[in-house]
Amino acid sequence: MNDTDILDTGASWGRLALALLVSLIGNAGMWTIILILPDVQAEFDVSRAAASLPYTATMVGFGLGNFLIGRAVDRFGLAWSLAASAILMGAGYGVASVAPTLGLLAAAQFFIGFGSAASFGPLIADVSQWFMRRRGLAVAIAASGNYISGAVWPMLLAGTLAADGWRAAYVVVALSCVVVMLPLTWSLRKGLPENAIAQSDAAAAMRASTTGLSPRGLTALLAIAGIGCCVAMAMPQVHIVAYCVDLGYGPVAGAEMLSLMLLFGVASRLISGVMADKLGGVLTLLVGSTLQMLALFLYLPAAGLTSLYIVSMVFGLSQGGIVPSYAVIVREYLPAREAGARVGFVIMSTIAGMAVGGWLSGVIYDATGSYQWAFLNGIAFNVLNVAVMVYILLRSRPRRGARPVPAPA
Repeated sequence: MNDTDILDTGASWGRLALALLVSLIGNAGMWTIILILPDVQAEFDVSRAAASLPYTATMVGFGLGNFLIGRAVDRFGLAWSLAASAILMGAGYGVASVAPTLGLLAAAQFFIGFGSAASFGPLIADVSQWFMRRRGLAVAIAASGNYISGAVWPMLLAGTLAADGWRAAYVVVALSCVVVMLPLTWSLRKGLPENAIAQSDAAAAMRASTTGLSPRGLTALLAIAGIGCCVAMAMPQVHIVAYCVDLGYGPVAGAEMLSLMLLFGVASRLISGVMADKLGGVLTLLVGSTLQMLALFLYLPAAGLTSLYIVSMVFGLSQGGIVPSYAVIVREYLPAREAGARVGFVIMSTIAGMAVGGWLSGVIYDATGSYQWAFLNGIAFNVLNVAVMVYILLRSRPRRGARPVPAPA
């Protein structure tokens, strides 16, 4: 039986559609805390920095969850892992909705972020296994659920937030996780047939043999690259609102630029998915990272409002497809049976890069009184990413007269 008899079929696309629906609910954990940050600050009467601690806890949980839940998916399957995550998120939102202190809210947010991770890296890894010829596009669609979730939930919760407050909104999300997301996970209980896994592993081993890198070595390089690109990515995404305030344009303009980044980020993910199917994941990521670096350079002279909107659009178009490309690369070069753990580890590294990049840009701003050096710092980390990807690309070229052999463990 050929891989096309099992992969890239109607069942594959049906699974992708279900995965995208689960993703829209599960990824709410990344965005809801951002929506309620001003309300949290006012209710607990704390500083903006203290009110941001629940968000930090969310991202720490999200990063760890991508790796640990990814390992659980490899062992127990996607459905069980997603079901446990839905219950964990429902419980987390329930506890958060009655949290009497900021500390308890932050603790609840850690578990919300941890559970939400199942709907990103592990879900993307699973989708990638069901496709061969259209793997890049499928991964891009699955990854877009994260951005789409960030656009949909603010609209869904706007009325509840305005009328009943953030605690009532959290009850709505808790019920969505348990009543809607949990039953959907049952539809994803079917695993990939063993012969399809074997075919996919054989193709990956043959491709990996051209690099001369072990799976562990390649995973480590991808993690380093992920940190580099996401430290760079964090500068505009985390600080664009503050940057616009410094320039005198106000927070509304900054929020609109952030929305523009996310909107064009979805388009970037879909375009990159098509590119990955034609060019491969490594070259696609290299193109996206190079364009992101150029966009960061464009921020340096951009001081006018119109130019900032345009550069933010360009930045969104360049960066959106970078993170999903890592999942494509893992599936192109590494065994399917380890996809959850390896994709999760690399995604965890990108999240760590975002966290460090957002913090480091603030430190540089405090030290210099300007974001110029923070942009240059982002560019330097972006160069690291490009260098790693060029190295992998050059090693991936088949050597004349070389015979492919299975990659070492």
